[in-house]
Amino acid sequence: MSTQAFPFAPESTDADTLPPTPPWTVLIVDDEESVHQITRLALRHMECAGRPIELVHAYSSEEAKAIFHAKGSNVALALVDIVMETEDAGFKLIEYIREHLNNSITRLVVRTGQPGQAPEEQVIAHYDINDYKAKTELTNIKLKTLMHSALRAYQDILALHKQRLRLEATISALREVSRTPSLSLLPQTAASALKTALNIDCSEVQLITQIPFGGSETYLQLTRANGQKTTDTYTGLTAVSAADLPKYLANAITTTLVKQRSGQTGLGYTALSKDHSGNNCFLYLASTQALDQDELHALDLFCSGALATYQTLMAKDELNAVQSELICILGEAIEKRSEETGAHVRRVAEISALIAAKYGESDQFVESLRLAAPLHDIGKIAIPDAILEKPARLEPHEWEVMQQHTTIGEEMLSHSDKPLFRYAATIAGCHHERWDGQGYPRQLRGKEIPLEGRITAVADVFDALLHARSYKAPWSLEETLAYFTTERGKHFDPELVDLLLVNVDAVMDICDRFHE
Repeated sequence: MSTQAFPFAPESTDADTLPPTPPWTVLIVDDEESVHQITRLALRHMECAGRPIELVHAYSSEEAKAIFHAKGSNVALALVDIVMETEDAGFKLIEYIREHLNNSITRLVVRTGQPGQAPEEQVIAHYDINDYKAKTELTNIKLKTLMHSALRAYQDILALHKQRLRLEATISALREVSRTPSLSLLPQTAASALKTALNIDCSEVQLITQIPFGGSETYLQLTRANGQKTTDTYTGLTAVSAADLPKYLANAITTTLVKQRSGQTGLGYTALSKDHSGNNCFLYLASTQALDQDELHALDLFCSGALATYQTLMAKDELNAVQSELICILGEAIEKRSEETGAHVRRVAEISALIAAKYGESDQFVESLRLAAPLHDIGKIAIPDAILEKPARLEPHEWEVMQQHTTIGEEMLSHSDKPLFRYAATIAGCHHERWDGQGYPRQLRGKEIPLEGRITAVADVFDALLHARSYKAPWSLEETLAYFTTERGKHFDPELVDLLLVNVDAVMDICDRFHE
């Protein structure tokens, strides 16, 4: 990686190696050739703030309009005569520049030979000009004085304009970052926003949280390097020790901690903030672009906002993880009443999420299904132990009682106004419906059954067949797959069965991860 990431723009260098300084563009608008000649003679070899002056000549308002169309606000100053092809040609040109071209940056100075036809007080009051001069009063010295004052004003206004545009771009970039839906997408979104809004191309983005763990420092890393994302499957973070951090990154973090402020480090730019627990959070950016002080200030604002979004998403992930864990614990408690392992609900949740993703559902649908699926059998809490734990086939009256767990669970969960629990209520109420309409409790058929119920049914039965229950021994994988092939289009949605069969290796990886 380059050691010149985010270098400052050079402040000074040898004269022989200095790049040519761009000149100030000054437009002379006048229909008299003598005025152009006198102005050219008076301003030859003149410099302002170390920059030469380039004179551009227009002999009518129409020629001036063409020049403004080509150069826009790069014209620093225009000296405009009033009476040219018409008596008010200069006034119309000024209105055109300010109103039609929306150019408020170029300094416009009226220079007239007939001040009686265009009195200064009236012109200043009615037209957006920056000065008014009679040709007779503009001596050599006064013309140069005008050049210095007008060009300095142009330089200041241009700087303010650039700062406004950069601030707007920074706000736009922060708005894009703040809309990031998940933690794992944040580095990629930050890099994209920097490129689009601020034209900063980062080869690497690292979001890091430093946390004390077991007497030593541990770092949670979220990385985008050369377009690649390094994420952990569950949290979106990778935990590493201080010794495992790349040397350049460890040095950047150490330097930033010593200074206790964001800024340039050896290999890039490192921003620092603290999360709600007081842990240090870092945003590390690497790029080979030279940035000036204004650009670095905009970058600092962006990094502060990006770190705030990072901390918000971290807190959101933590809250979601706690919520998911509580739901799984509740689901496991229900399962254990029937002497079944609590890992069943975790496997059902992950298998359901996998099938939903392969089916092409949105990330939000997939995540909602993962969180809600563990509650599919919550209604069993109201089923007597004698029925739940019976090691033999249930009698018809017992089976009627067992079937009630679907409507009981649906009723329990539907009292909540939270979307997740209403989602879980749907799953609890229909995960025993069948594609052919022979299921329970409502004998729904085909796509009358909500998708979340159809998916959970596949995951629930697949896992139940593979594992031992109080009333049956575990089936082999071959037996289980044969059953699903037979029940395709009968018990189960045929498309979902096809997805299960195609992705059986990934499903079995889930089973291995959440084993009995």
